[in-house]
Amino acid sequence: MSNKNIVWHDHNITKKQRSAIKQQKSCLLWFTGLSGSGKSTIANAVEAKLYELNKHTYLLDGDNIRMGLNRGLGFSDEDRIENIRRIGEVAKLFLDAGIIVLSAFISPFRKERDNVRRLLEDGEFIEVYIETPLEVCEQRDPKGLYKKAKSGEIANFTGISSPYEAPKNAEIVIKTDKFAIEESVEKIIDYLIKKGYIDA
Repeated sequence: MSNKNIVWHDHNITKKQRSAIKQQKSCLLWFTGLSGSGKSTIANAVEAKLYELNKHTYLLDGDNIRMGLNRGLGFSDEDRIENIRRIGEVAKLFLDAGIIVLSAFISPFRKERDNVRRLLEDGEFIEVYIETPLEVCEQRDPKGLYKKAKSGEIANFTGISSPYEAPKNAEIVIKTDKFAIEESVEKIIDYLIKKGYIDA
């Protein structure tokens, strides 16, 4: 519930001006997918490419955020929802600064991803679905989490004991079991150029 004594203050400098000085249009690339799908790997590679192109970016990563801003939140449905809500608000601030934001989170619930989309202006939320079959993610299992989840050591693990709701209309779909990282990065960069977020 909002406090009636709190009043929004408009800034003299606008988001459009902050973006223009950086020669880009701010947006949020929201990478979603199962654990081990390749979200962080691809997001990192995309950010590296954008850096080569002299673009201003910031990458929000799931584990890193939980070590600071969202420290103390667990993995219950309620905590997952709050985790994504906070991330959405932080991303909105970065967008206001004219930054291209990349976020790599499982973000399993469609409703919560849609809530982040609604926080932003039209066209600012770009859902990037890292569509990797569960069996491939289990084979990769870089952190050994699937093994722990199946043995009962981890509760509420997405894809095993907690659901993952795949996007229905993601702006970009990346199949990491079929395409190399370089191809995936190229597809995302091409989208940003085509839609006018960055120059060719």
